[in-house]
Amino acid sequence: MYVATILKEKGSHVVTSGVNDSVRHVVRLLTEYRIGAAVVLDEGGGVAGIFSERDIVRGLREHGSRMLDLPVQALMTSEVVTCTLKDSITSVMELMTRRRFRHVPVVEDGALVGIISIGDVVKNRLAECTLEVDSLKEYVSTSR
Repeated sequence: MYVATILKEKGSHVVTSGVNDSVRHVVRLLTEYRIGAAVVLDEGGGVAGIFSERDIVRGLREHGSRMLDLPVQALMTSEVVTCTLKDSITSVMELMTRRRFRHVPVVEDGALVGIISIGDVVKNRLAECTLEVDSLKEYVSTSR
């Protein structure tokens, strides 16, 4: 299975912000959409960073409530690991586990085309396992 499989099921909508949007604005977006991260785009529409709940916690520790008025660029994670539609779900799951992050933007030809979360990956893997078990049960029951 591939990343494209996940996006085909969940859709390609990505909540984004601009580098100069306030942290307050992006926190509002995260709350409104009930998500854990937003992709931050530069002026040209490219991925400049990702802003997650972890960045909020770090910002609170470093700046207190003043962080809400900072531009998101000041607190975002700027070293973003991305994947493509052709990457296997297993490889992305291993990457997320090894690097300890929960959201990966999907980029094709330099353009943002989606985002997948660890929840998306786990849901897909569970569906695969269920299908495998059901297929094995069917095979065993018809082989008798």
